[in-house]
Amino acid sequence: MGKMILFVDRFHDLSHIAENAALRESDGAFSITSAGLEPRRRFTGCGDGAGTVDFASVAATCFDLVITLGKEAADRCALPAGLPAIVHWDDMDAPDEASFRDKTVLIDERVHALFNHGFCSALLRHHARAANIIDSLREGIIAHGLGRRIFLFSKGAERITGASCDEIVGRDCHELFQPRLCGESCVFRDGDLTSEATIESVYQAHFLAGDGSNRQFDMTRLPLLDEQGMVIGALVTFTDSTKLRDLEQRLGETESFAGIIGRDHRMLEIYGLIRDLADSDFPVVINGESGTGKELVAAAIHNESLRRDGLFVPVNCGALPEGTLESELFGHVRGSFTGAIRDKKGRFELADRGTLFLDEIGDLSLAMQVKLLRVLQEGIVEPVGSETTRKVDVRVVCATNRNLKEMVARGTFREDLYYRLAVVPIELPPLRERRNDIPLLARNFLDKTTGRLGRGSMLFSDDTLSVLMNYAWPGNVRQLQNAIQFALIKCRSATILPEHLPPEILAATYVPVGIQHTPGRVGRRPKLTNEIVERALEKAGGNKAKAARLLGVGRATLYNFMNSREPATAVAD
Repeated sequence: MGKMILFVDRFHDLSHIAENAALRESDGAFSITSAGLEPRRRFTGCGDGAGTVDFASVAATCFDLVITLGKEAADRCALPAGLPAIVHWDDMDAPDEASFRDKTVLIDERVHALFNHGFCSALLRHHARAANIIDSLREGIIAHGLGRRIFLFSKGAERITGASCDEIVGRDCHELFQPRLCGESCVFRDGDLTSEATIESVYQAHFLAGDGSNRQFDMTRLPLLDEQGMVIGALVTFTDSTKLRDLEQRLGETESFAGIIGRDHRMLEIYGLIRDLADSDFPVVINGESGTGKELVAAAIHNESLRRDGLFVPVNCGALPEGTLESELFGHVRGSFTGAIRDKKGRFELADRGTLFLDEIGDLSLAMQVKLLRVLQEGIVEPVGSETTRKVDVRVVCATNRNLKEMVARGTFREDLYYRLAVVPIELPPLRERRNDIPLLARNFLDKTTGRLGRGSMLFSDDTLSVLMNYAWPGNVRQLQNAIQFALIKCRSATILPEHLPPEILAATYVPVGIQHTPGRVGRRPKLTNEIVERALEKAGGNKAKAARLLGVGRATLYNFMNSREPATAVAD
């Protein structure tokens, strides 16, 4: 493939350059293109038989060298995609096209020198050396300009993705990779730079290979800056981590997945199931107690799927009355009911080409179940008050803490809807059934919260971790997160102690070190005895309120116990 040179001037016709002897001597190694600054004018591509094409085609091409003729061209030239070397010949200004043509002799002399005196060859050799270095790396490397048009696609990128450089270079990366490699991390949205464009970013992405397999990439994005430090594009390096992630999961070394924290074997099975769902559109029902993280799993299914470029739209079916829920799901037209002052899209339309998450699906009335079934069967929605239907392409993921099979047996949930939704059921274990994940979750919540509050590094004492692991957690992961936040409010040191935890947790589990008690089931407060109370009072320096906290009981409970036994040595409140 020949090297491409772009000449930019006030006008548009530099076809005479193609007749220059210097180009004939190059044996066709160079391809010359000329372009004018006027947006409505057309330019002539010469030297490669390109003919006349529009400026948009020039902007989509990656050039090895750009030469601007005249100061106006240098100031006004909108650089094409890529980051080519640029040479400005400012003394080529002319008031009109006729005057400009008088300078053709000088242009021809410079073109002759450029090609026949080794300047251009030296530049291209430098380019070739840089390209060889980049192509020798095992990592894939992609670079694009502000318009997201790719101008660099290394051999490593070809090997990892299976795509060729020829079909990639010059095209918008969002059009090439579906779903997008950048995912939610894209900083070049709709032509505008986000605030993260100047920051190095490390994230994971997924790619559907040509053989249909879902590949996982570890991505690092760096900003490309010009001489003034302005962002002019992005450079992304990536490696295929699919085998590594699979091995980590088989060995039980995976601690998190798509925002979900846990390495219990049941959680690892769920991670694998989410990956298996990545390249399909099957409906999913997630069942689990309140607070187990059902919405996190639903979001992970969306983010790992081919629909992740679309919206993830959650709806809590149990939080809205039936009339409002119908409008929320299917939309409404103006005037369809009191308060409908404008047309409104429903959640199904908002989730078109994305994922709709229906939380608490078991709370739907039978009438709403019928309407939902129709949408799932026919893929159309009818807004409230409208006589027309609208086609939607939506994946539905549901969640519930109720037993839908029992509801089907009782006739409170339609059997046909159940089998339409529950193609792939996922059962989330409660936190008490994966206790080994509690320290991992607690540490994660602690780090996130201290970071948000601007506090320094903090730790849990061994006693505190023991209390956390022995508690039954009826509110599951959500309750654990709340407990950590509560402890941070009370704790003023760098170590969280048991007394910093919420009272209901202490009352159910905590007995101070050195105080023995009658064993009981997890979740029940210890039985008070004279010996236990005396030792607690001793540790508390005689303070009954503090002794009650150490025992994990209320002050009234301690006072009642002390009043019912033999008189003891007076102690201070």
